[in-house]
Amino acid sequence: MTYLAPRQGLFAIILLVSFCLQTLLLVISTDQQLSNSRAQKGEQMVAQLIDEARLSLENKDRVSLSVIANRYTSEQDVTRILIKDNNGDILVPVGNAPMQQGDTISQIATKGDAVIGSVALTLKDISKGEIIAMQWPFVIGSMVLHLLLWLIYSYIARPTREQINAISRDVQDLHREQYTQLDQRGYARERERRQSMSADDGDNGDNGETGTSQSDRLVHDGQSNGQAAASAGYNQQPNTRKLDIHSAVNQYVRTQQNQDSTLDDNTNGTTADTASNMTDSDVSDHTAHKAEDSSQHANNHVSRLSATRAFDSVSVQIVFHDEFNMLERLAPSQRLPYLALCTQLLNQAVTELLKQPLLLGVSAINEPHFDESGAYVMLKAENSHAKVALAGVMLAKLYLMLNKIIHDKHIELSRFALPAKAGVSDNAQVDAMTHLLDSVGKKEQMLILLPNGGLKQISHHVQVQSVMRPTTVYERECAIFDGGNDAMIQRLADVRNAVLMIDDSEE
Repeated sequence: MTYLAPRQGLFAIILLVSFCLQTLLLVISTDQQLSNSRAQKGEQMVAQLIDEARLSLENKDRVSLSVIANRYTSEQDVTRILIKDNNGDILVPVGNAPMQQGDTISQIATKGDAVIGSVALTLKDISKGEIIAMQWPFVIGSMVLHLLLWLIYSYIARPTREQINAISRDVQDLHREQYTQLDQRGYARERERRQSMSADDGDNGDNGETGTSQSDRLVHDGQSNGQAAASAGYNQQPNTRKLDIHSAVNQYVRTQQNQDSTLDDNTNGTTADTASNMTDSDVSDHTAHKAEDSSQHANNHVSRLSATRAFDSVSVQIVFHDEFNMLERLAPSQRLPYLALCTQLLNQAVTELLKQPLLLGVSAINEPHFDESGAYVMLKAENSHAKVALAGVMLAKLYLMLNKIIHDKHIELSRFALPAKAGVSDNAQVDAMTHLLDSVGKKEQMLILLPNGGLKQISHHVQVQSVMRPTTVYERECAIFDGGNDAMIQRLADVRNAVLMIDDSEE
């Protein structure tokens, strides 16, 4: 007969409560993250909508406003867009907000100091059911995990046949002790009764024969009573076993579990003693084998992770800091001229920067071009004295300075623009730098991933800091640009002004 694990139902209730709490925390955290993300996205969409509809809003062109608004209502999160004029009259209502509740983001449209209207954008609420539907792999995986834990407990914690046999022996010994105590108490009571009857017969001396016969009769009755009591005790044995079997089983299982834990500790100690008895030659062979495997694994990545690797070229990667993929949603008539402007600025920056005497011997081996993923420039050292690492850092900082000016000017004119971030690395770390820019890079920030030779080139000109709380090898080796000396900053400012003057003269 197979017995169930003790308190299996209680353990199932605990696992069910754990699963419910885990799912609740998942829904709460996901809802908070989605709410913050949608709020930022909504504000940026409202600002972009005002920029596109400013002229139509000023002229109260309902058709153009409706076309522009319909493009934004195609977004899944947008339920309604309401455009009003400066008097508060509704020009264009688009969407089905009365059917769906959500958060409304409003912003006033201005032209100069004059108010020309307002735009209200409603984002629908995300229901808890949608969140669970989005996270269904995690919910199902958690449910399966809790079910497996319950099955494993029900299999491991149930008593074995040896434990059941031992429990049976303990229960039999317990009942035997109880029956012995009952027999002893019955014998003591019968003895006291006989003594009292003997004392009464001594007082009636004249009736000696009669007293003797009565005494014999009483002795016979006492024996009959003792046999009846014994038979009654044995008849009660099955009932007593039914009452005490569960408590005895639980007590014995706990005792066996304590003994198993003691046996595990002893086994671990024996294993440790066996390991300590290994000969020195065995230990040496094992250590040498591990060292050989480690060295072989390290040689596979030495060209990528070695801080002393040689390099003669540097890659400068420049990407847009576009959290909501607004560049992809931008109309081609606006996106292509913006990318062309960025490409022109970068090419002029490369040309003007490499004219500096400090960077003599450094040349660009490609013509950079901006697309949705950004642009990159390859710089090569023509001799051993060329400071190609310093040239890469200066070029990245120069373009960030230029992009900052262009971005601020475009925002002031209510035109589309994006901040940028840059990364400088050698050819062995191009892919690693791409991942770093995506994971830890922030807007208007420069990441540097160079070997010791490159860091030595820039050490006299710039200051760097490490990545906070790195989680990978590349994040630990990466450095963040933290400023430059006065001479380099002044040189970059002069080159920046020269690039902007060229751009103004061409326009």
